[in-house]
This record gives sequence, C-alpha cells and structure tokens, in this order.
Amino acid sequence: MAKMTGWQAVVNALKMEGIKFVYGLPSSPEDLYDDLYDESSIKAIQVRHEAAGGFMAMAEALATGLPAVCYASEGPGVMHLTAPLLEAAATCAPVIAIAPGVDALKDGKGAFQETDQVGIMKPIVKWSVKIPHPAKIPWVMHRAFYLATNGQPGPIFIELPQNVSRAVAEIPDYVPAKRYIRTMGDPSLVRQAVDIISEAKRPLIVAGGGARRSGAHDEIKALAERLGAPIMTTPSGRGIIEEDHPLAFGQVGMYRNRLGIDTYHDADLVITVGSRNEEFQTGSWTHKAEDAKLIQIDIEAFELSRNWIPDVAILGDAKLVTTSILDMITDQPQWDERKKANMEKKKALEAAVAEECKIDERPIRSKRVVYELNQVFGKNTIMVHENGSQDLWSYYSPYYKVLDRNGDIAPGEQTCMGAGVMGAVGVKLAMPDKKVVCVTGDGAFQMYNQDVPTAVQHNAPITWVILNSFSFGWPKRGQVTLGNRFIATNFEVQPDFVAMAEAYGCYGERVENPDDLQGAFQRALEANNAGQPAILDIIVDETEVGPAFVAYETAKKVK
Repeated sequence: MAKMTGWQAVVNALKMEGIKFVYGLPSSPEDLYDDLYDESSIKAIQVRHEAAGGFMAMAEALATGLPAVCYASEGPGVMHLTAPLLEAAATCAPVIAIAPGVDALKDGKGAFQETDQVGIMKPIVKWSVKIPHPAKIPWVMHRAFYLATNGQPGPIFIELPQNVSRAVAEIPDYVPAKRYIRTMGDPSLVRQAVDIISEAKRPLIVAGGGARRSGAHDEIKALAERLGAPIMTTPSGRGIIEEDHPLAFGQVGMYRNRLGIDTYHDADLVITVGSRNEEFQTGSWTHKAEDAKLIQIDIEAFELSRNWIPDVAILGDAKLVTTSILDMITDQPQWDERKKANMEKKKALEAAVAEECKIDERPIRSKRVVYELNQVFGKNTIMVHENGSQDLWSYYSPYYKVLDRNGDIAPGEQTCMGAGVMGAVGVKLAMPDKKVVCVTGDGAFQMYNQDVPTAVQHNAPITWVILNSFSFGWPKRGQVTLGNRFIATNFEVQPDFVAMAEAYGCYGERVENPDDLQGAFQRALEANNAGQPAILDIIVDETEVGPAFVAYETAKKVK
C-alpha cells in the first residue's frame, strides 16, 4: 500500500506492465499527463487527432503482439476513439484506452463534456468500465491487461472520474497481469481432425489473425510442408509465413490471386486456424466447395460454428492444437508428390506475375507500383495496409510479397479508412529497426494527413505511397455499374501532396512515369534511412482491380 493520486496509480500500473508509449493529447494537465512527465520509461506521443492515437496504438499492438495504450479527453475526445477501438475489436488488438470522466458529484447535472462514455463504448470493446474508487484502480488496470490479452484479444475502455483520478488515497500494490494463457485442444477432437486430414486429397490451410497472435508460425509451416498443402491467410493472418515460401498461396476472400481462387474452390478439406471466417474472407461464405470438409480451430468458443459449420471444431490455442496435430499425424508417401505439384503451381504464378508487372502504361497500373515497391524495400519491411480499390493491390501476393514473419499489418472487417495511414506511425515507433511503408489511396490519406507531423516530431521515418486516382475509388467503381452516375466521389480540388510533404518536413515526389518508380522508391528509402519520412504521390489508373474484386462484384450482381 502507498499513498498516491489516482493518476499516479495508473502510471505506476502502465510502468509495471511495460508500456512504452501513450498515444493521445492532453486535456486538463491534472489528468494523466502531469504524472507521465515524471515517468521517463513511458513516452507521451502527441497526436493532432485522438483517432490517430487510437490507430497508432492498435497498429503497435498488432505489430508487437503486446498491449498498447491510448488516451483521450472526456466527451468529444473519447468519441474520436470509437472508430479505432471498433477496428481494434475487429483485429483483436489488445488496446487499453484510458480517459477521464466528470466528477461523480456532477454526474447527471449537465457537467462540462459529460457523456455516457462507458455506455457508448460497451458494444464496441471487450470491457468498458468506470472506476468508482481510487483503491480499485490496481484491480481494474490488472483486469484490463488480463482481459485484453487472454482468450480472444481485444480493446478495453477505462474511465476515471475526476473525483477518483485526482484524489489521494491508500493504493494497493500493483501486480502485473498474466498474459496469453494457453489452452490445449480436446485430444479426441484432435484425433478426429487427424483422421480427416489423412484422408484428404486436396487440403488447404487457412491461417487467420488468431494463428499469428498465438505464434503458431513454425507449426503451421511444418504442417503445410508435411501435408504438401498450400497455406492461405486472412489479411490479419498475413505474416504467418514468408510469402516467398513455395506453399504460400496468398490470401483468401476478396484478396485472392488467380491461383488462390482455383485452390480454394478445388479443396476437399479446409483447415481454418484462428479465423472468424467473416464475409470478405469467405466471399459471403460461398468460397468453400459444398462437399469440402472443414476443420476449425479457435481459442474463442463464440467463433466456432459461427458461420460455416465445421466437421470438427477444436477449442484451443492455435499453436498448441497445431502441435498436437503434428504429433499425431503419420506421413504418407503421396504427400510428397502433392507438395511438388503445389510448389510448381506457385512457381508458375510468380513467373506470370513478374511478366504481367512489366506493363508500361500511363496512368501507372497499381499492380506495378506494389511490385516495384517490393523489389526496392525487400526484406525487413513491414507493410501497413489501407482500404480502397487501388491499395487492394498491396494485399495481393505475389504482386506484393510479405518477405518477413509478421511483416504485415492489416485492418479487420471494419476497414476504417485512415487506420493504416496513422497506424504506420505506431508500428515504426514500436519497431524502429524495421522499414515501414503504408500503401494508401488518396482518399484515405486525406482523412488523416494532419498527423503526418506526428511522424516527423517523434522520429518515425516511414514512407507513404499514395495511389492517386483523384477519387474515392471504391464507391466510384460502384457508380460505374449504375451508369456512370458520379456524385461525391471525384476530387475536383486536391492538395499538392509533394508541397504538403515539404511543408511537413518530409521527402516528397510525384511519379507519373512507370519507369521512374524504382528511382522514387530508392530516394524515399534513402530519406527514411536518414531519419526523414517520405510521401510519394503516384498517379494511377483507377479502372483496374484484382481478379477477386471482380468476382466479388459479380457475386453482388447475382444476388
């Protein structure tokens, strides 16, 4: 026990949990930040907009697998956190969002910025709580870190009323939370899964974000190599395997390449590991062949049978369950032939894509942009994705290949625009030795470009690659199908992104000739290596989209 203020107790808990950054901006100096001033182990990352801080925390948590913290002032500040916390819930990111609240004695009287913050956050986060007494702060903070990181990870919202946070009280000692407690799968169900796997002719492994959070990288790769089966991933699961691996067939759903489309529909067994099997990842649950068997592995009981009904559902940690399958399975001679055949398919796809990306047209094709970017930035790079019709090309492997374990950060099914633009800053701060690049459309970039100076101020030299179509490309493409009835999608007035870069203290360059791409990427990388962020404005063809996007549009028309 020790006598301290509520905010001092919060800072002490953050320190003992190993938190390095708090993303946000101050409200009253009495709330949190004055106590952060005295704590050298935690750096306050000053943002220009609270939502940017939320996205940075989310991306840091996804990149490191560790909990991250953001802060907002009461009322409007907290409302700005709803979008990033919604995305954090979709990506299962362990984000702790902290905010002050009005004095409990004023509650209900129309106090300044009084809002039912806990009620608003309740349907969005894993736990939304108001602390009623200073002595309960250690319990709540411990509980928050425990819940954020165990089971299916997710965001937490904590409100500290002024009469609690600013009061001096005897505070119990803080005990750090146990994180990522693992659970085994039922051995009888694992045996059933092994029997089905042994009989399958064309198995496919689908790894989701849960597999990656579990650290099941080696186990899933080993399972694929023993079975000779392809691995496909959801966007959140991307990074479970290096995509230059001959059995890495790209992503599922809307993000499939040509080989992925054929492979998924042809599979007689789909093994999903740590995936919710959501709409975009499954083509509205149509991509699995009707007669294909399904094995689903997930740490969260709620997700089992939520969409497709599996033949075998195993509740447990992805790493431990996959290990159990590997221990039980007996190799079969025909699996080597299957492996060779699948490796040849991948090799043929890569050769075709390399040839395809030599296309020399203006406006520049986005697939060539991401392909050339991959060649220059190479290994030791983390790609942070945005959301739009053109930046979808950065999802398609092998147009862009993730060459490192965990070298990818993607949004969840909410796909909040701007999440990647600002999330990239949090990734770079948490992992300064990595090259960090964000491929974004011009629409998403304009939503959060006001926080580019945050990267400059806090020494986070990343590269933003803007695929500029002078429009909101996704809704505009839909307007084409309605007879070119364009409204509120074209940017008739748009900033000069190069001038913006220079004003912010970044390196800036506009690219209109495809032959200039590699040079521009080299110069951006050199700027990053010298400690300067870079903004590349690349003028692209808005009409070309990936094969799975076309299939998605076709399916919508059929419905």
